[in-house]
Amino acid sequence: MAITDWPLAERPREKLLAQGAASLSDAELLAIFLRTGIRGKTAVDLSQDLLQGFGGLRHLLKADMPEFCSHAGLGNAKYAQLQAVLEMARRYLFETLKRGDALTSPTETRQYLTDQLRDYQHEVFAALFLDQRHRVICFEELFMGTIDGASVYPREVVKKALHYNSAAVIFAHNHPSGVAEPSSADERITRRLIDALALIDVRVLDHFVIGDEVVSFAERGLI
Repeated sequence: MAITDWPLAERPREKLLAQGAASLSDAELLAIFLRTGIRGKTAVDLSQDLLQGFGGLRHLLKADMPEFCSHAGLGNAKYAQLQAVLEMARRYLFETLKRGDALTSPTETRQYLTDQLRDYQHEVFAALFLDQRHRVICFEELFMGTIDGASVYPREVVKKALHYNSAAVIFAHNHPSGVAEPSSADERITRRLIDALALIDVRVLDHFVIGDEVVSFAERGLI
């Protein structure tokens, strides 16, 4: 049965308009993005198959183009559309951070950093540079490493802080293993960065470790 033959309350688009996007399942949201199904399958049926094949929505969203396009009902055009949607979401989160105080938007700050770093297969060390009112100046990926570590150089971080005339900074790095527990090396480099930046009156407000979960140094009392 075609979706147009379903009761109005069960059609994904009409359901979204009536009840809001949060009321939809992953398959229903994906069906709205896909717009159409394939022969013998509605967009919702196809979405359910895709989510099962990819192992969930997150894995579908982070798939590269060859993997994405290898599935029935998907292709270059859909891949381009998806990447545009993801980039718009990232920019929306960044604009939200720039309009307000990063410390009064902890959920948005954590979500933005997670979205930026979570899916890397190697370790990436990044920073949000903030002004005196803790508004975001910019986000920058500073150092990249192997699957189990990245070399971080405090001198280069100090140069970046001076370049952006920042008054504070929030650091973040990912653990590709998925285990977000800070290592002793993470704690040592954070202390070195705090000491180095203190010389130019720049405060380190937090350091997030991003894996399957997110750990905040500030919440742990490590800063």
